[in-house]
Amino acid sequence: MSSPSFPAPCPPSALRGWPARFGIALVAALALALGLAAPAAQAQPRYTITTAQIHDALAEKMPRRYPVAGLLDLDLQVPQLRMLPAQNRVNAVLPVIASGPLLSGGQRGYAGTFDVDLALRYEASDRTLRAHQVHVNTLRIDGLKPPVSELLNAYAQQLATQSLGEVVLHTLRPQDLALADGLGMQPGPITVTERGLRVDFVQKPAP
Repeated sequence: MSSPSFPAPCPPSALRGWPARFGIALVAALALALGLAAPAAQAQPRYTITTAQIHDALAEKMPRRYPVAGLLDLDLQVPQLRMLPAQNRVNAVLPVIASGPLLSGGQRGYAGTFDVDLALRYEASDRTLRAHQVHVNTLRIDGLKPPVSELLNAYAQQLATQSLGEVVLHTLRPQDLALADGLGMQPGPITVTERGLRVDFVQKPAP
């Protein structure tokens, strides 16, 4: 029966550099761990809203009818949306139908488009994202006589503010804010992206 064999012990010369090599390896491992952990530690909670979600919110509020000087009515339909990241704004093109006593005795509707841009803000009292700073690009309705077109253009900005100013585009639920609230954070800047909106969270002000 053969006796068990054991590896030969390391000579003293091979052990002399071991503490230094171990220390270097330990430092390297710690540096790697800290380097990987740093981005996670710096990451801030955020909340995203898709273009489709904004479209659905507006679709629930359309169509809407707005009288103009008691002479005609404008029916605004569900808009087509386009994100404008470079301007940090949202473009909305709403189909419009104009009708009323000023237009062929009210017997005919005229179709057109209402093109506007809007910014966004967060309203903390009800956790909503709202449209504001609505800017009119064009209000064009085909087939109208010049005096009627001039009347509409005079009311265009008022119509934009009345129809889209402060309109709710999204409502955050309490559970959407739970993580950020636990970290002492609250909704901050709203950024328009190619796919929708991003809400970044910032530290709450000190009481």
